[in-house]
This record gives sequence, C-alpha cells and structure tokens, in this order.
Amino acid sequence: MPKTTISVIKADVGSYPGHSRIHPKLLEKAQKLLKEQEGKLLIDSFVTHCGDDLELIMTHTHGVDNTKVHKLAWDVFMECTKIAKGLKLYGAGQDMLADAFSGNVKGMGPGVAEMEFEERGSDPILVFMADKTEPGAWNFFLYKIFADPFNTAGLVIDPSMHKGFVFEVHDLVEKRKILFNCPEEIYSLLVYIGAPSRYVIKHVFKRDGEIAASTSTQRLSLLAGKYVGKDDPVMIVRSQSGFPAVGEVIEPFCIPVLVAGWMRGSHHGPFMPVGLSEANCTRFDGPPRVICFGFQLCNGELIGPADMFDDPAFDRVRNRCNELADIIRAQGPFEPHRLSLGEMEYTTLPGVEKELKKRWEPLPQE
Repeated sequence: MPKTTISVIKADVGSYPGHSRIHPKLLEKAQKLLKEQEGKLLIDSFVTHCGDDLELIMTHTHGVDNTKVHKLAWDVFMECTKIAKGLKLYGAGQDMLADAFSGNVKGMGPGVAEMEFEERGSDPILVFMADKTEPGAWNFFLYKIFADPFNTAGLVIDPSMHKGFVFEVHDLVEKRKILFNCPEEIYSLLVYIGAPSRYVIKHVFKRDGEIAASTSTQRLSLLAGKYVGKDDPVMIVRSQSGFPAVGEVIEPFCIPVLVAGWMRGSHHGPFMPVGLSEANCTRFDGPPRVICFGFQLCNGELIGPADMFDDPAFDRVRNRCNELADIIRAQGPFEPHRLSLGEMEYTTLPGVEKELKKRWEPLPQE
C-alpha cells in the first residue's frame, strides 16, 4: 500500500471585520473545490479556520511538495480571494505574494506543513492551527512534547521512546538547518530555539528517521521585505505507539506562553488554546489563538475531527491568558509588550522613523 501524505496548507485571503474571522462563503467555496478532488487527486479533505486564516487539510499519496497538490491549494486560495474582494473583506489575498503559481506554494505566502509515512495499525494525528503569531511559537511546545520528561511520561517509561527524538531546526535568516539528537543535545538545542523569531523547529523525527512532527516555517515579512500580516503557522504531530500520547501532546498548552504577533504583528501576547467556536480574534486583534483538531487516519481517510481544546480542562489556562493579556497590555507601546526594535524592522514602524529622520541632531562632542 502506498504511503499516506497529509498536507496542511493555510492562507489569509480576507476576513471580517478587520482581521477577526473567516467569512462563511470562503469556507463553503474551499470545501466545494477540495471535495471535487476527493477520489481523484486527494483521498480526503477537511476545511476549517483559525481566526482569519483559511485552513486546508488534505490527504493523498503523492508525497510532500507535490506540484499538483500545491497548485490545488493555490487555486482554492485564489478563488476565495476573488470572493473576498467581491465582498470587500479586509486584507483580501494578503498572503498571496505572487500573481501566478510557480510549482510550489512555499515562498509564495501560504504556510505549509506536510508529512509522508506508512500508516500504522492505528494512527492518531493532531493538527494545530494558530492565528496572530509566528512559526517560532511552536518551539516551546515541541520541546515540551518531545524532550521534557516532566511533560511526556513516555520518554521515561515507554521503551519505544526512551532513546529520544531528533529535532531539525531552521535558521530563517541565514537559510540553513541543523539536527539535534535529544536528550543528549538538549542544551545545544535550547541555545537556538529559545530565539523563536529566527530559529524554528521544522521537523521532529524518531531516532530511526520516522517523521513525528512537521511545522510551517515561512516568515511573510522576510519573503515580502515588509509587514504584510503575521505568519499564523500550522503544525502536524503524530501520536501514540512510539510517539507521545495524545494527552502528552496537548498537555504543554496548559502553560500560558507569551508569543510574538498579536496587534499589527508587533506585540507579545499570551497564546490561548481554544475550541473552534472561540477561534475568533477580537481583543486588540487577539490574543493569539491556537486550535487543535484530532483525527484517526484510516487508509488516508480523516476520521474526525475532534476539537481537542473544546474542553473545560483548558478553562484555567484561558483565564490565565486573559490575566496575562491585562498585565502586558497595560505596558502599551513599551517593550516587552511591543516587540524589540530588531523585530519591528519589518512592521510599519520604519515608515514613522523615516518621517522623523531629518529631525535628529548630533550631540556635541565631550
């Protein structure tokens, strides 16, 4: 039997009001276009949203980076952009950084997380989708899931996980990658992933090379050379039977972590895990949100989804995120609520600085 590929491709193609949520007509159009390809290019598909991002979840047998699958996603986003422009939705097509498809959506604006593998007897898959943050937001959680025994009991008591995992880290500025074998290289791993605006975990593997997790890593500002919206990443994690259990994968999200993004992509804010019904960013265009859909794969068919954060067990972290939002919002335009100057380089701030440049005067020599 051929290997199964799961592709999660997202884009912000327009929202209402402002950057709040997806219009139902965009979801309907995307669902229709993907359904037409089931039994042809695709095995199965599911369409959803997180905040103002349109999320396409597709299964097929064509491997990662497949031109036809990526072209399908591109066409869906372009058709939805037409509807968004017709409705005068905000930011219509903002993630589409090119006028025409060129073989792969990577580097063209949409975010992509994909993995290919042989299905096990039972294969639980968790798909995480975020809004109002950057791809490095996954770093903390992937570390907790695959390297922290205080989170993942299986690292201690499951023989199939006891050897640890391999982390593939990408440098988004220098365009390079490095592999870290954990647990023995945990400290070296943390040197880099603790700076999530530049270094992001792209993949996690078992020691034998089997894929365990995959994330989207594009930075829209680095692609466009200016602020055109936040990256709003996606992530796929396999679980159970040699991988962390489902409960171990979602447990780190009980910690209220501060991530970059939020209003105008220029502020730090708490990363709030929510169910789909609460995945609409309103307060200060946020706070940043994350949803998680769980599926069982059956010969490529997506059995589900289960809305994993639609659970009162996560009420406490949501309350703590709201408290953190109160605290950090009170700092207004001051760092660390506002991002550091290095990260503000690709926002709208340089336009303000340009207007003031001629007003600066040199200090007298001492």
